[in-house]
Amino acid sequence: MSNVNLAVIYYSSTGTNYKLAKWAEEGGQDTGANVKVLKVPELAPQTAIDSNPAWKAHMEETSGVPEVTLDDLEWADAIIFSVPTRFGNMPAQMKQFLDTTGGLWFKGKLVNKVVSAMTSAQNSHGGQEATILSLYTTFYHWGAIVAAPGYSDQAVYSAGGNPYGTSVSVDQDGKMVEDVQAAVKYQAKRTVTIAEWIKKANQ
Repeated sequence: MSNVNLAVIYYSSTGTNYKLAKWAEEGGQDTGANVKVLKVPELAPQTAIDSNPAWKAHMEETSGVPEVTLDDLEWADAIIFSVPTRFGNMPAQMKQFLDTTGGLWFKGKLVNKVVSAMTSAQNSHGGQEATILSLYTTFYHWGAIVAAPGYSDQAVYSAGGNPYGTSVSVDQDGKMVEDVQAAVKYQAKRTVTIAEWIKKANQ
């Protein structure tokens, strides 16, 4: 059994990245980790949400998911982020949350956290890799340890072969094109395993 605390932090408007986060939760639980699934606060006005039935429905369906706090980052040994791609970058909702971590960064509270990231877009060349790398840039400044999946398991190849983190394309009906469930679970297990090594080394 693992003694690692895993926070899975996501932003999702219509549900894709919530599904990825839930698969990551399952992967983390399979290792015995203590897992929290947390969402970042929504910034979009209610009128924008109401104008998109899928967005509104997802907001209502996940109203009970707790919002992430800075205390959750301190609690976690490992953190997996899941976000949609917005013009080759992370969405504003996630960036706004990350911008609040300066106090933890200043106190060195984020050093040696083991982090990894996942994303989605409407096509396979929609900036998915750039989005994950934009997240990793922040984590390098934290002094965190990035646990990219690389090409370390067949599940990565089966999901499309993104070595930076699991990425998935979504069609016009909101359905995932690639089968990435196994890759997400593998990425979560790898992240927790590396966090366990780090935690043991520091004891």
